[in-house]
Amino acid sequence: MTTRFILVEPSHAGNVGAAARAMKVMGFDDLVLVAPRQADVLTQDETLARASGAQDVLQGARVVTTLEAALHGITHACATAMTPRDFGPPTAAPRTYLPAIATQQHAVAFVFGPERTGLSNEDVYRCHVCLSIPAHPGYGSLNLAQAVQLLAYDWRQALGGYDVLPRTPTVQRADGAAVDGLLAHWQQVLLASGFLKPAAPKKLMPRLRRIVQRAALSIEEVHILRGIARSVAKDHDKGPP
Repeated sequence: MTTRFILVEPSHAGNVGAAARAMKVMGFDDLVLVAPRQADVLTQDETLARASGAQDVLQGARVVTTLEAALHGITHACATAMTPRDFGPPTAAPRTYLPAIATQQHAVAFVFGPERTGLSNEDVYRCHVCLSIPAHPGYGSLNLAQAVQLLAYDWRQALGGYDVLPRTPTVQRADGAAVDGLLAHWQQVLLASGFLKPAAPKKLMPRLRRIVQRAALSIEEVHILRGIARSVAKDHDKGPP
């Protein structure tokens, strides 16, 4: 599925770089600039610095002179604006609107306006929907790159998202023989220390076994516990200080 991010008349190089970074974080790379204020904005130092590893998005970006050209090949264009426009497309919140679009195999574009003025009515009218990010009613103005990040995230989620389960190292669990060896070792130490009474062992060792089995020890953890047992035995052999 095609996903394109279109920045109309961007004026700040840092925003262009940060937008490229926001796109790459969410797995998107189709960036088009419409009549940027600075012709060399894609290669400026500030742009590259704010891209922070997303230089490949900038290298693949295109510069065109009109929104019509930027929308070539797009079947569903999403304008971004704080308020709906008279006679314009319907207004919707991204999170409620985008999941349905994600199932329709559209070539989708997200269109962002100039930092100071936002999209013109004419540009909004070219789009199928006007997406408005819910914000505090007293101050709903978002930085351009921040808006790109929010919509890129919501769109990625609508497409299925990414697996964010933490990576856990492979753990080699201790088998029965390792557990038996650990308990036998601790039994020796407990007998030598006098904690375990040979004449009245009661149920100490079965209880210890239950604790160990519930802990589902790894081989490394068994080695640690046996190392503690060796240290305890060594200190006991030395006698009182």
